[in-house]
Amino acid sequence: MSAGVAAPPLPGIDPARLAAAYAHCARVARAHYENFTVGSWLLPRPLRHDLAAVYAFARGADDLADEGVDEGRLERLAAWEAKLLACAREPAAAEDPVFLALGHTIARHALPVETLRELLTAFRRDAAGETRRFATFADVLAYCRASANPVGRIVLALFGYRDPERQARSDEICTALQLTNFWQDVAGDLDRGRVYLPEEDLDRFPGSREALAGRVPNEGFRRLLGFEIARTRALFRSGLVLAGLVNGRLAREVRLFAGGGLALLARIEAVDHDVFARRPTLTRADLARLVLRGLWR
Repeated sequence: MSAGVAAPPLPGIDPARLAAAYAHCARVARAHYENFTVGSWLLPRPLRHDLAAVYAFARGADDLADEGVDEGRLERLAAWEAKLLACAREPAAAEDPVFLALGHTIARHALPVETLRELLTAFRRDAAGETRRFATFADVLAYCRASANPVGRIVLALFGYRDPERQARSDEICTALQLTNFWQDVAGDLDRGRVYLPEEDLDRFPGSREALAGRVPNEGFRRLLGFEIARTRALFRSGLVLAGLVNGRLAREVRLFAGGGLALLARIEAVDHDVFARRPTLTRADLARLVLRGLWR
């Protein structure tokens, strides 16, 4: 099926109910993910709905992992996974709008359900308190493989790409985006009891632990964050090869999301790595420039 052609509802699914389900997912995406609408409107309209359904599923699982009493989080994630498996078997039976839309998307594109289940692995680690600290950068990358990379692979699958080369480049961009979010959100993660800066790197840059404890950047912390930014930027640049391996619209999406991540890294550098005083973000003007540059390319 062409990515630009809308598909009819599957048998047994009321068209109005399905439209409402996709609209619900789009609202979830717009409300929670600051970069979602930057590039998503450049996609063919049917794929915007599909991507919103995938995002709403991931957002819901993330919320379940972070909210409520600890004892109930794993049980709620197990129920979320059961809904995923059920909607993949019988989309029309799903009562939750997220899973009605997601089941329809899975059926239309024959999406790999196991890739969606991989996301839940990371959320279970969050819910169980296993992601408070990371010993090595390799441990952080392993977390990203479950928490971020499956989304990129699903997007590739929506466009009909399932080969290892494109998946590897997508993984680099998704990991880099996740890392960028970590460096952007050092202060917020501290509030949640989490530190994604690896212990081995905190040891490498004396004074960085004191900066975290006092929430005031010092020379050691600035050098540490500069080190993390440099290798995150290298991942983006390697992953951007993907833009030359996919069709025009997806290529623009790749450049927009990678460009947004690179711009955020530059913003962190522009405030001299002080991620404690204020969370570095992109302005509407920054986002507009990224979109225009993507369209021009």
